[in-house]
Amino acid sequence: MRTLTLRFLAAGLLLLCASRLALVIWQWPRVEAVQGLWPVMLGGLRIDVTMLCMIAVLPAVLSPWLGHLALPTRLAAWWFRLGWMLLVLLEVSTPQFIVEYDTRPNRLYIEYLTSPREVSSMLWEGYKGVLLAALLALLAAAWLAGRLFPTQVRQARLRLAWRPLLSLAVLAAMVLGIRGTLAHRPINPSTVAFGSDAMVNTLALNSLYGVCDALYRLQDERAARVNYGKLAPGEALAVVREAAGLHGAPLDPQIPTLHAQHATVRRERPLNLVIVLQESLGAQYVGSLGGAGLTPELDALSRQGWSFTRAYATGTRSVRGLEAVTTGFLPTPAEAVLKLPRAQAGFFTLAELLGRQGYVSRFVYGGEAHFDNMRGFFLGNGFNQVIDRKRFGKTVFTGSWGASDEDMFRELDALLMADRDPQQDKGSGGRPTFTLAFTVSNHSPYEYPAGRIAPQGDPATAHNAVRYADWAMGRFFAQARQRPYWQDTLFLVVADHDSRVFGASLVPVRHFQIPAVILGADVAPRRDDRLISQIDLAPTLLSLMGVDSVHPMPGHDLTRQAAGRAIMQYGNNYGYLTESGQLVVLEPDKPARQYRYSAPQDYVAQPPDPALVRQALGHALWPVQAYREQQYRLPALAPARPAALAGAPAAAPPR
Repeated sequence: MRTLTLRFLAAGLLLLCASRLALVIWQWPRVEAVQGLWPVMLGGLRIDVTMLCMIAVLPAVLSPWLGHLALPTRLAAWWFRLGWMLLVLLEVSTPQFIVEYDTRPNRLYIEYLTSPREVSSMLWEGYKGVLLAALLALLAAAWLAGRLFPTQVRQARLRLAWRPLLSLAVLAAMVLGIRGTLAHRPINPSTVAFGSDAMVNTLALNSLYGVCDALYRLQDERAARVNYGKLAPGEALAVVREAAGLHGAPLDPQIPTLHAQHATVRRERPLNLVIVLQESLGAQYVGSLGGAGLTPELDALSRQGWSFTRAYATGTRSVRGLEAVTTGFLPTPAEAVLKLPRAQAGFFTLAELLGRQGYVSRFVYGGEAHFDNMRGFFLGNGFNQVIDRKRFGKTVFTGSWGASDEDMFRELDALLMADRDPQQDKGSGGRPTFTLAFTVSNHSPYEYPAGRIAPQGDPATAHNAVRYADWAMGRFFAQARQRPYWQDTLFLVVADHDSRVFGASLVPVRHFQIPAVILGADVAPRRDDRLISQIDLAPTLLSLMGVDSVHPMPGHDLTRQAAGRAIMQYGNNYGYLTESGQLVVLEPDKPARQYRYSAPQDYVAQPPDPALVRQALGHALWPVQAYREQQYRLPALAPARPAALAGAPAAAPPR
């Protein structure tokens, strides 16, 4: 066992250092830009020792007592083989993961393992060559594991007097290796983070360590208060209320952001609402936002409706975009609320609010709605129906992630038409409706029906998938304008996030910019260059629909006032951007940094402004508390429509 332990430590260090060096060479321009060669390699050595000692500690400590016995030696050999294969598997996965997510494997790696059917289908359809290369590497590693860690190696029996001394010495060395430092706090990813490029910082980790750290940090849903710093009790709430324009005592002390919102547009009958959430459609693709010009249909819609040219997503995953658009909740370092246990019932959503005013709410999705717990969250929080791939019937095309966008839009049109006929079973029976429609085609491995667009180069690319998704959406809206539901329906087209969010910065702001357009009914064309966040869209929609409401959303009604800030969660980093271009970045266990940001990628370091850092920290800390204490909800007996709004805390008056 002693020989096996030493072999494992030596082979593991050689493997991880060689892998890290290969990654550094591959990413050399970015590593060189932050002078990161030695910080990455030396910091990585410390992390590698920590990871290897965690795996080896038990066999190493027991080896003086059991190393001469056959069965313990055999078990230790298989244990080291398993550890070796996990190290190889994660390192082999790393290059493609960096290509997709601009970071080493982390929490996303774990999340995708919970959906094996979708992920395996995606990998098989889009990455056969990568899978073959990975399989060959794993077979070679398995062969090598058998040679490195044979089951027949046994040591001479040690004298009894030496065993406790050696065990204690080995234990002390292993504990020191696991801690990685003699300082008060043990080593963690922040210890070896050194530069402003978040991806390069992760090169100092090894991928098994990164995944294990993500698993550990999932406990207790990872409170941001521990990561970013502290404010006095009640100060985070005060920051959020002040920024939202809420004054006076809360309507309900148990729901401290609950307030009344007057609709600025008065209507005899409130409008229906349709939100089209576009998968992975960042500003980098949208011509009207200075992108690659792949979205002529969306560009045309932006000229026909209220178009926001500086809208920013709150995160980098679909569940974060769904969270922002349907609940108006601020992002946190934890999972989006769709996947958190305390949010599975009684958590505020637009559907819950509108349901109390007589609306029928539906979620339409071309894939399988159990993915990312969408079905469970929506049905537990006000949605009446979930209509996913299984309920579509015959489709034109079905790929790895589900039915094509044109199939989803056909289903959406059929639902909206059925709502006009009270006799239709699938309609709303004459009641007003809220429909959330989520696309899937613009997702790796980029599958869509042939003959719809003229692809450029390889059809299975992000650019061609964007072209198809834009075509399908444009086709739907051309049809919708001729339908009877157009005049009494408000539409929002917005992206959930950008695809492949990456960049040599702590928060790559350009890759959080997304399109957002409101149109339909009597919405007048307007180009809006104010800085806004996804969380501002829901309050704005309520005003345009003509819905007076009481709700806890801290976002701004943009018919009344400018938002003046955007909020971005990028892994463990939190970005708070102001209208004037000041960007505050909060990192775990580090002082806040501040930059002057100008599009697309110019960051100039600034001395931190304490008042602005307080704003950022308040917005980062309050949602953690609100979730934990279940303060983001509607009152149990809230009226269907507020009878008296005068004197209630409301958003600031129009500017």
